[in-house]
Amino acid sequence: MSLTLAVLINEIYPEIQIDIIERLPSCGLESSDALNNAGTGHAGYCELNYTPINKSNQININKALEINENFETSLIFWAYLDQKYSFFNARKFIKKTPHISFVSGLKNVSFLKKRYALLKKQPLFKEMLLTENIELIAKWAPLLLKGRRGFDSLAATKIDHGTDINFGELTNQLLGILEKKDNFSLLVNSEVETIKQRKDKRYNILIRNLKTNKTIEMVSNYTFLGSGGKTISMLQDMKLNEAKGYAGFPISGKWLICNKADLVKMHNSKVYTQVMEGAPPMSIPHLDLRVISNKKLLLFGPFAGFNAKLLKHGSFFDFPRSIKLNNIVPMTIVLFKNFSLLLYLIKQTLMNHASRIKELQKFYPEANLRDWKLLTAGQRVQIIKNCPFEGSKLEFGTEVIYSKNRKLAALIGASPGASVAVASMLDVFVNFFGSEEKKIRDIIPSYKLKLNDNPSVLKKIRGKTYKYLGLW
Repeated sequence: MSLTLAVLINEIYPEIQIDIIERLPSCGLESSDALNNAGTGHAGYCELNYTPINKSNQININKALEINENFETSLIFWAYLDQKYSFFNARKFIKKTPHISFVSGLKNVSFLKKRYALLKKQPLFKEMLLTENIELIAKWAPLLLKGRRGFDSLAATKIDHGTDINFGELTNQLLGILEKKDNFSLLVNSEVETIKQRKDKRYNILIRNLKTNKTIEMVSNYTFLGSGGKTISMLQDMKLNEAKGYAGFPISGKWLICNKADLVKMHNSKVYTQVMEGAPPMSIPHLDLRVISNKKLLLFGPFAGFNAKLLKHGSFFDFPRSIKLNNIVPMTIVLFKNFSLLLYLIKQTLMNHASRIKELQKFYPEANLRDWKLLTAGQRVQIIKNCPFEGSKLEFGTEVIYSKNRKLAALIGASPGASVAVASMLDVFVNFFGSEEKKIRDIIPSYKLKLNDNPSVLKKIRGKTYKYLGLW
């Protein structure tokens, strides 16, 4: 997120000094690194949790449409950078990978068919396919049917132009653009100690080098906090009024990884199903093809858990320290409202390798535990907040908190995160600097347009962008 905002600023105001402070030895190691996330280009194609059933037993597709619109913005921006900079190679981090939703059982099949009927009417989703044909499902994703016996009702939807994205590689390429600027600096192995607002509304930022223990102070006109799970703690330390009542709930993740060549070549897609009972929406299970540095592997998960770190490379004291008088009430209420989630996380934490393989076998019945190994993913911190009508609740997604004077912005939350980074950071840019509609449209022609409401514009932009990125 931070690098996306920095590059956007650079494209529109190239004269502005940009400084990035990174706690780790290099950018992207905390969350963006390739195997810290699933690499799904979240577009709402296969993620069934983006089309929930409401209290009236109706499927709500608004979230899927919103995420798809925002992901299109990311694709357009990456294609723009690819065309402008000879060293920026989008095809190195984005790979065409079909997105499939797969369900079993009469109730789930009925849900998928209704979901398909609603989405198929939308221009953004018109290429979606649906089948209940066992042979065709086996052709789309052979591992799903290999060894499956006693067929229940099955159904699947598919979008061919889905994506697998190496966000670590994307991070490196965005950084490459900035490193060619004279008015850019990157401080690694450096931690922000304090952020204090000055009388002139700018911010004094005290930074400590974790290697030398030396400190320096910077003065910032605009400040963006993109510190993952640690952001809420930084806002608390600032005593920012707009962040009062917010808290974070850390959820750890693990993947099963397979690089056995004969299995990898049989699965060329990302397959999502419905969330397990008691699981948070972001823990919806999926079996994915990943392409990292031109090497293919399979990934299954995520398996959730709880630990007190707010960052993968953080401290076990992070979460306890984030509990304050102004957020302990919403945190307690959320705990009682989501007690089943807590039990689920405990159960997931206690799983052994054999029990994780049993979960995988619901997808791929012939999965052998010797072919798969366990890998720790990045740490996710979900938002706890007070909502006007719903009271205290656990939020899944991302949110940007702004200071009253719009000189500071802070990103909190998790998925879909990086996939919609460009749209999110465009909002931050406009809040900081005001609308630069003409300059933004030169970069993203669809800016302020709803592509789903403008099918002819969508067709034109997708035709150009997808062809350039190798998605069509």
